[in-house]
Amino acid sequence: MTTNATVASTASNSTACVDIGESAISDLLMSVYILAFVSGLIFNVLTLGPIYQQVRRQNVLGIFLLNLSLSDTLFLFTMPLWINYYRRDHHWELGVVSCSVAGFFYYSNMYISIYLLCCISVDRCLVVTYPLRSKTRRTARCAWAQCAAVYAVVIALHIVVLVNDNLTDALDEANDNDRCYETYPMETPVAGFNLVRVGVGFLLPLLVLALSYWRVLATVGQSPGLSAPAKRKVRLLSFGVIGIFSICFAPYHVLLLTRSLVFYDSDDARPQGSYCQFEQKMHFWFSCTLALSSLNCVVDPVLYVLVSNGVQEEVKLFWRRQRRTKTADCALTNNGGAKSNANLI
Repeated sequence: MTTNATVASTASNSTACVDIGESAISDLLMSVYILAFVSGLIFNVLTLGPIYQQVRRQNVLGIFLLNLSLSDTLFLFTMPLWINYYRRDHHWELGVVSCSVAGFFYYSNMYISIYLLCCISVDRCLVVTYPLRSKTRRTARCAWAQCAAVYAVVIALHIVVLVNDNLTDALDEANDNDRCYETYPMETPVAGFNLVRVGVGFLLPLLVLALSYWRVLATVGQSPGLSAPAKRKVRLLSFGVIGIFSICFAPYHVLLLTRSLVFYDSDDARPQGSYCQFEQKMHFWFSCTLALSSLNCVVDPVLYVLVSNGVQEEVKLFWRRQRRTKTADCALTNNGGAKSNANLI
């Protein structure tokens, strides 16, 4: 019989349950976060202008993309904190408040991104499957309302978790336990919330994504008006969305579910007990899947710029204007050199 009280009663001795010492793991995780930070910042900045032009034209997909980019950008601002955390071998030296804020943006962005991806997938499905009927229902006001609902629900849930989280015990510097969101053993409320996150935050959206793109692929395959290259593009993009969604989010949620189930099935939370031994073995892999989930802020702008023909055109126009501006500036400042170079053409 499971006795979770035994697990919860030893929460104060979390440092003995899982030994997180200096290792190459921290350097690996730091490298992943640096890659996500630099690449995510570049791609989000490059696509922000073209996406904004789509929003000005009341483009529904542009509205979803703008809100997705906003969520990713807010998360990217906290990324240096995580980079510093892993640079110091899992030691958080910035206080409880900064840890709470960084974790809040991390997990909020994850589920805001997941649900906005669902909104985009359903929207693409309606456009392909019911082009005439959906034309009157796909309005900018409706898109803004959906984005506001996603933000409100996810933020409200994570505020509740943040208020009830026991981070002051996790950040116990007197006992050399200055970790951030790495509390061992797991607590009963946290384990219950993890199961909700897996079911509502991952499995349900994954089902929506799969059904939406299955419908898209079926409709496109039966459409005689589309050329073979166009159908191939739709298929590649559909598989790409599901594949990237699975790569970024599936490993993390699979291990999160496994850890929570093992917690509920465990009756031995001693430092050398079966539960702590399991958590010790899983720590490296779980940390890697968490870092992998941060790459969604890199993938989101790239993938959905490819999905939207309108955004593609805006990107091309935007960079053409930038080239023309640079060319004009060079011509004004170096007109003498331009004359001499003209003889070489």
